[in-house]
Amino acid sequence: MRKFLATAVAATALSTTLGLATASQAAAAPRAPQCAKVMKYFTKDHKRFVRLKNLCAQRTACYTIVVPARPAVNGRLAKGTTKDVRYGTDRGPRALYVKNRAC
Repeated sequence: MRKFLATAVAATALSTTLGLATASQAAAAPRAPQCAKVMKYFTKDHKRFVRLKNLCAQRTACYTIVVPARPAVNGRLAKGTTKDVRYGTDRGPRALYVKNRAC
């Protein structure tokens, strides 16, 4: 019984240590700057658009428009600009979200 209890305590301590190490590595991973911001989604002439604004005045913003069951649309925004990006037609699904990514 003592051997079983000692093994269980050791396993718990080891898993806690590994969990903390994994969490610290995830926190230290580089994140893409959150520059591209969605201003609005709209439809014009049977085409779907998203209006994106680059909030970073010093750098180019890279983004990915995620649409279900379609390939993702990647793009770039110059520093401090606003742009209407076409990503499909009104027969297709609406974009779920826009993800910032590293350039």
